This record gives sequence, structure tokens and C-alpha cells, in this order.
Amino acid sequence: MVQVYCKNTKESKRFPEGTSLLQMLAEFDCHRPYPIVSAKVNNVSQGLKFKVYQNKDIEFIDVRESSGMRVYCRSLFFLLYKACCDVIPESKLYVEHPISHGYFCHIRKADDSPITPADIQKVSDYMQELVKKDLPFHRYDVQTEKAIKEFKKAGAEDKVRLMQTSGEAYTDYYTLGDTADFYYGKLVPSTGYLTVWGLQPYHDGVLLQVPSLEDPTRVADYVDQPRTFEMFTEALRWNIIMGLSTVGDVNEAILNGRASELIQIAEALQEKKIVKIAEEIERRYNDKQTPLQVVLITGPSSSGKTTFCKRLSVQLKACGLHPMSVSTDDYFVNRVETPKFPDGSYDFDNFETVDHNLMESDIMKLIAGEEVSVPEFNFATGLREYNGKKLKLGEGRILLIEGIHALNPQLTSKIPESAKFKIFINTLTGTLLDDHNSIPTSDNRLLRRIVRDYNAGAFTAQQSISNWQNVLNAEEKWIYPYQETADVMFNSAYLIEFAVLKNHAEPILRSVHQNCAEYAEAHRLLKFIHYFIPVPDKEIPATSLLREFIGG
Repeated sequence: MVQVYCKNTKESKRFPEGTSLLQMLAEFDCHRPYPIVSAKVNNVSQGLKFKVYQNKDIEFIDVRESSGMRVYCRSLFFLLYKACCDVIPESKLYVEHPISHGYFCHIRKADDSPITPADIQKVSDYMQELVKKDLPFHRYDVQTEKAIKEFKKAGAEDKVRLMQTSGEAYTDYYTLGDTADFYYGKLVPSTGYLTVWGLQPYHDGVLLQVPSLEDPTRVADYVDQPRTFEMFTEALRWNIIMGLSTVGDVNEAILNGRASELIQIAEALQEKKIVKIAEEIERRYNDKQTPLQVVLITGPSSSGKTTFCKRLSVQLKACGLHPMSVSTDDYFVNRVETPKFPDGSYDFDNFETVDHNLMESDIMKLIAGEEVSVPEFNFATGLREYNGKKLKLGEGRILLIEGIHALNPQLTSKIPESAKFKIFINTLTGTLLDDHNSIPTSDNRLLRRIVRDYNAGAFTAQQSISNWQNVLNAEEKWIYPYQETADVMFNSAYLIEFAVLKNHAEPILRSVHQNCAEYAEAHRLLKFIHYFIPVPDKEIPATSLLREFIGG
């Protein structure tokens, strides 16, 4: 017998060895408002079919938690793949990226003819049939060589390349009926769990809609994001041109000695984009009809805003302009006036954290040609200080305002739209783990933040992970609602970033102890970056956006 402690009900029970989590769930009478889809066993995410052979602590999870939502979405991807295989024989499915509160997917037919609304409806209807049949997902743990043979027979070269370069002795994969697929995380027990989703035409593919985090009984509200979609498309197009669509492709390129070339290309692509942005700013600045006066720059946490501003400033100088920078952080209200969460902790990402009335007043004075004393926020004392820093705009001078609230229209409501140039920086990973495993864009930024905060001595990995959900919630409220208003978007994702971050992130993530809640996320990230062949950072230029996070 084994003893299991359930964190949900705060009680312990004894079970025969080999009892599954699904069987235990019924015994614990764990009431949750929404169906439970997975669990954390000793702070490691597991599927409900996981069998227990030793004493464990267990926490059952529903889709409102990020780990539960990932389990649900992976299972949906397999459901969609199975339907495509059976309804459109010899078709290829590509689960490419999150967009519009869902996932954009390509379905490529064998004859390359376009996917039609009728095709999508047939696939959707078949998915519904599979859900009603409540078919089980079966998991197999086999020698990697055996898994490679399995996927070679199925023509899944993306999975073959990933497995050949991952260095794993054993690999697990799943089957649904007679269809096999690979996922780097757990799935729900059966298709009957997948009752909330939608499938609709989207550009030249389909949008797989997933449950709302707030109310998992319905699909998340659709949000049109044409500019974000365009940025993703651009990233994917470049990856296809480079022949680097998946992690297996990137690993093979590194093994073939192309790491240095890929670093140079990544830097060249980003610099080319920054040059274009600088030239557009110069053109707008010299427009006699509606001259540009203010450049507003924002983006989510760890998107690279600081380094981007420095590199943009250099290119603006090359265009004959003299940029002057101001950060919204320097206009923070004094710490005692900072808004708070219900639990009493400071809400540093709240718009009211910035004295936006003072900041807008100073911007208006600068535009009018006045000299302005600008503050500097002392993060150690929590006070806004005036230390003699003065700014004045003159001929050829242009104002750059950087910060998470820079695109909030309330910050510059008195400035004509024609006088503003808005830049949104994001980190949209174009590379897929394989054709059915897209990489969450927030993982890129979380790894950057963990490495940067740890090296700076600001936060441990455990602390960075613990605060990450608050960061994401704030971004959804204060930053992302304004991204589609930007004049231009800049993608700070780096072509082989995970391969470079791996050397830095692995030892930091291993410092998170298993007896804390954050271990689950650290374990997941370690498992994820394990798929990448590491690349030393010695050839990363000092001016690279990556240097903001890895140092040097």
C-alpha cells in the first residue's frame, strides 16, 4: 500500500500500489467547478492515467491553471490531427502559433489545393464524433530508436529529426485509434474530456479555438489580431527560407557547424528591421504636413525594449536625427502612492503607478520647445527624484518614450495621432518543436527573465517563476490591448535563442527545489530546453538583444 496526500482536500488516503490518479480522484471526492484534466505529483505535472507506486503528494488540476490548459490544448491538437488524417487522407497538419485566443493551424492537402470551408466543416464534424465516442489516448514509453522507426513509417520527418538529435534513450508517444503522434507533455485520458473548442477558417488556414481561462465552459472570445498575425507569418516565412521550421532542423544545422552563420543571420535580420523603422521615423519627422514628434515604444516583460531603444537610437543618429529618451518608469508615483492588490502587495504594472498627468504635461512642454526638468525614479528609496536632468527638443531632436504603458492612449491623449509613431516589441517564436508542438511565446520571455534576474542578483529562479503569472495577467490588462494600434511591430525572437539560453538557464532552473510549487514549472522548462543542442554565446555580439538577458 502507498500513502497519498491530496493537497486539494488536505487529507491522506492509502491505496494499492499501481493505483492511477484517475482512480484516486473518485476516492478523494475532490470538488472543483470545472473538470479535472491533470495533476501535479510531487510538483511534477502528470496525466490522470499516471500510476502511483510510492508515497506521493498530489494536487488535481483543471483548465484554469496554465499546466491544465496546456494538457487540454495538446489533446485538442491530437484530436485535430486524427480528424485531418481520417477526413483528408495524406494531408499534413501544422500547429503553428497562438493567435486571437486560439491556435493558427495549416492543413496542407496532398495535391496542394487550398483548404475550403467545406473541408473545415467535415473535420470539425468528425472531431465532434470522436469526442462523443470518448476514445482513449494511449501512451507508450519505448526506446527512441523504436519511436524513430514508427514515425519514419508515418512520414513524420519533423519528429524523426527531433528524436535523432535530442539524445534521449527512451521516448514516449501517444496513439488515438490507429494514429500515432508525439507530444512533449501529457494528454487527457480520452477524447470525451474535449467538449469545449471551435474550428473556423482563418486566413489561409484554420483557427482552433480553446476554452476561456475565466470560464472554461465556453471558448475564449475571438480577438482580431491582423498585425500580430503578419509578424508571425514573417517569422515563419524566414524560417522556411532558412530551412529551420522545427527544432530538429535547428539542431541538425548546429551539428553541421552552421551555428555561427545562424547567429550572423539572426543579427542581420533584426538590424535590417531596425534600420527600416529608423528610416520610416526619419521620413515622418521630415513630413512638412504632419511632422512626427514623439516615438512611443512598448512591449511585454523581457521583450528587449531597453536594447531595442539603444539600437534604434544609433540608427536614428545615422539618419541625422538626435533622439532623446524618457522612460515611463521615471514617472512612477512615490511607492506609498502605488496601487495595491487586494492582498496588500503593490501592483507595479497598474497604469495608475505612473503619474500620467505629469508625464503628459512634460511631453507637451517639450513638444512646444520648452526646457523641462525630468525626474528619475529611485527604486531603492521608492521616491521620484529630480537630479538636474533636463531635456529640450530642438532642430533634429526627436523624443523617444519607452515603457509598458507607452501605447496607452490616456498617456498621450492631447498629442495628435499624426505626431506619434508607435512601436510594439514582442517575442514571437517562429520555430516549432515539431509540426504539432508549437512553442509558447511566453516561454521565450520567461527563460530570458529567469536568466537576467538571476545573473543580476535580483531574484532567484523560484521567485521569477512565482511572479510570472502576475506578470502575464498585467500584460493582458495593460499592454496587449494596445498592440494592434502600433504603426510597426518588432519581433525580438532570436533564430537560435533557446540553444544559446540553454547553457545559462539549465543550472539556474536546477536550483529550484522539488518541495516548492515552482518546481513544476522549472521541471517543465528543463524538459523543454533539453531538446535543444546548446550553442556557446561567445559569438553573440555585445550589441545583441540577447545580451540584455545573458550579460556581456
